[in-house]
Amino acid sequence: MGTENIFLSFINTMNERWSMVLDSLISHIWLTLIALLIAVLIGVPLGIFLTRRRKIADFVIGVVSVFQTIPSLALLGFMIPLFGIGPKPAVIALTIYGLLPILQNTYTGIIGIDQGAKEAGKGMGMTSTQILFMVEIPLSISVIMAGIRTATVLIIGVTTLASLVGAGGLGDLIFRGISSVNPGLILSGAVPAAVLAIFFDFLLKFLEKKMTPRGLRD
Repeated sequence: MGTENIFLSFINTMNERWSMVLDSLISHIWLTLIALLIAVLIGVPLGIFLTRRRKIADFVIGVVSVFQTIPSLALLGFMIPLFGIGPKPAVIALTIYGLLPILQNTYTGIIGIDQGAKEAGKGMGMTSTQILFMVEIPLSISVIMAGIRTATVLIIGVTTLASLVGAGGLGDLIFRGISSVNPGLILSGAVPAAVLAIFFDFLLKFLEKKMTPRGLRD
């Protein structure tokens, strides 16, 4: 099948099965957002905690890194006997995959702040909590957001495998296309996933610029 025929097959599939594509896209977005939110709620506070307990930071980050090296298909398969099938095992696996870049960037961003900025905060009578929210986080937000952006793109990609555990998503279309040797169906799942990754990366980059103090913006 030539490139032109594949493109036409993709267009025809999108026209004929747009409702299926839309349902799969919505499912994909929900899985991504839930896993990303959980990863942020775990990764950012844990990264902040490790900046106060640097002696155990390398160990904790190393443990999280080990989970990152497990092939996504194997991790999803390992979740089935523990949590069954459906969205639950998929969200847990996706959260694990998204955790490392968020944790690592939060830790790296905060410890990389100039010590003089923290000392200035102390000199102004700020508490450690005030220094965290008024100095450390604002000055490291670009690094933290870069980790969240990386995690988002990673989660969107791995979510295509979530259909293997009955969680739905755009992977349903991709695997149906593979089993039926239908390039148009494969692209109807792969193209929206790629567009989704680009869209979320652009959106988070926009939010990063808005959250970065004006004096630190490019």
